[in-house]
Amino acid sequence: METAALIVVLVIGLALFFDFTNGFHDTANAMATPIATGALKPKVAVILAAVLNLVGAFLSTEVAKTISGGMIQEDEISSSIFPAIIFAGLIGAVTWNMLTWLLGLPSSSSHALFGGLIGATLVGAGAAAINLGVVMSKVVLPALIAPLTAGLIAFAATKLAYAVTRRYDGKPDGRDGFRWGQIFTSSLVALAHGTNDAQKTMGVITLVLITVGWQSQSDPQLWVILACGITIALGTYMGGWRIIRTMGKGLTDVKPAQGFSAEASTASTILASSALGFALSTTQVASGSVIGSGLGRRGSKVRWRTVGRIMVGWLLTLPASGAVGAVAALLVVWFGGWGIAIDAVLAVAIILALYLRSRRDQVDASNAMGVGEVAESGMAVKVKKNPPPTRRQRAEKRASRKRAAATQKTPDVTKAEDER
Repeated sequence: METAALIVVLVIGLALFFDFTNGFHDTANAMATPIATGALKPKVAVILAAVLNLVGAFLSTEVAKTISGGMIQEDEISSSIFPAIIFAGLIGAVTWNMLTWLLGLPSSSSHALFGGLIGATLVGAGAAAINLGVVMSKVVLPALIAPLTAGLIAFAATKLAYAVTRRYDGKPDGRDGFRWGQIFTSSLVALAHGTNDAQKTMGVITLVLITVGWQSQSDPQLWVILACGITIALGTYMGGWRIIRTMGKGLTDVKPAQGFSAEASTASTILASSALGFALSTTQVASGSVIGSGLGRRGSKVRWRTVGRIMVGWLLTLPASGAVGAVAALLVVWFGGWGIAIDAVLAVAIILALYLRSRRDQVDASNAMGVGEVAESGMAVKVKKNPPPTRRQRAEKRASRKRAAATQKTPDVTKAEDER
């Protein structure tokens, strides 16, 4: 019993560390664009995101139920080995999160978790323990649909924003008001992130508690919600500046109206998925929105090489984290309790090695966005030397021609009347 309790404690500890990495890994989803446009100062942005992530963790538990009562069929797994399998899966998720953070890639923490759990479960319990229907309907399909949907919404919103404010194309700081709007939309994204991503760790902890008989229902307990909310908030406060730099300036040069549109698209997509219990990747949604907004602004350039690197990371997330989780589970299958100890030592070694490597080229609030790299709101659209007239200008020109024609006609009518 004491050994089982120790394993559960190890699982909860590693799950909360994963929640911490999720926080600093995904801060960029909400705060990269307002930092890039100057709408929020870097430190203010991460503090605001941390507070709203904590609040969001208490607003919904639908995603937690998807994990604790759907993806993994715990009744197919022996309660004696299941906590160790979860521990192995978390090692896969944490390893991938730390590696992609070091590389500055906005990879999906959610899919790293799912991949690690699936890989460990396949090795430790077999394919029968995976509910493929839930995985396909609430994990894989949202991963394919959500980024595309968010990108299309952001594209349309950006087009609309610049069409409505087209008269400011050639005027400096003409769209500065969108910076104020970004404070609201980025806050909404941070809140939405808490309603979706914090739930995943809650689901993992709840799943373990159910398996060992310490809990019967799939709803997370209050202390689990509180612990996960605080941990992801702390991770968010740490910043994740490497990924903020990639999202803020690596994909495209973000202007205020464009950032406002991207954040509004991201928030609406995440909140809708949280209400439906879809455990989607907030990183993929945010990246899709930024790319869509870049395509929607006239004169902007999307850096497709960076997009390609990110997409390769997306494709590798599930299999890579799954492979690490599978290896960790294999050690448990081979060596039992000693395998868990070996996994714990390897996990600590990997985390320390990646952290120490990151110190060689440290990225923080002072250098995530270099001097002069914060986008100016004005002159956001490249104006041609002889731009085509707008619809309003064409209407005014037609009205002017009619007035001129009427003015020329009036003297002729007066002269004809005088001759009579």
